[in-house]
Amino acid sequence: MPAQVLYLTTIGRKSGLPREIEIWFVEWKGKLYLLAEKFREAHWVQNIEAHEEVKVRLDGREMRARARVLDPERDRAAWERAQKLGWEKYGWGEGLPVEIVPETGP
Repeated sequence: MPAQVLYLTTIGRKSGLPREIEIWFVEWKGKLYLLAEKFREAHWVQNIEAHEEVKVRLDGREMRARARVLDPERDRAAWERAQKLGWEKYGWGEGLPVEIVPETGP
């Protein structure tokens, strides 16, 4: 059975301390997508906008990654794909899509 959640660690934009959340995700072509129900009001989104470096824990593996909030115009195809995949996996696909690209290598 595919994983239903991942653990995302961001760096607090004010505190500089690690902040971990458990969150639903979808995957497409090696990238992970999260949907922020409260859009830019979500603290984890604000943290990503301040510090793009994140850690992801998924299926017992931890990896470094870079995250970014998708732009509704420039990233329209990825935005729509993330929402569609969310609907297919969870029956919910609203929210602000955030793209996470895991780093490769050591």
